[in-house]
Amino acid sequence: MRRLTPVLFLFLVACGKGEEENLPPRLAVSTPAPTPAEYSSGEELFNGNCSTCHGLQAAGTQQGPPLVHMIYETNHHADASFYRAAQVGVRAHHWSFGNMAPVPTVTQDDVRQIISYVRWLQREAGIF
Repeated sequence: MRRLTPVLFLFLVACGKGEEENLPPRLAVSTPAPTPAEYSSGEELFNGNCSTCHGLQAAGTQQGPPLVHMIYETNHHADASFYRAAQVGVRAHHWSFGNMAPVPTVTQDDVRQIISYVRWLQREAGIF
């Protein structure tokens, strides 16, 4: 069977029942251009609060899913879902990493900046 490249795989994945069995826990993403100044504070906040589980540049780890993934594009997971995840946590539903606990140390403005950074990474990866 022919293997899909990570980029092609990103575009073929759709949200649906049982998909967590078919997705790798971590996707290789190409290194984006240097982070523009307008996203640098979001990058710092992401690295300090999210990267332990979601990986540097939101590429995922063995502890948490990649956010630079088609599942997290804006039409499927709007920005409000990121605010809610930070505020109250998330029950595992796409991946088998377990539930995400709330992150009470981040403010609404912190989350806004983190979202901006993640959306920039997603655009750089061609997700939307």
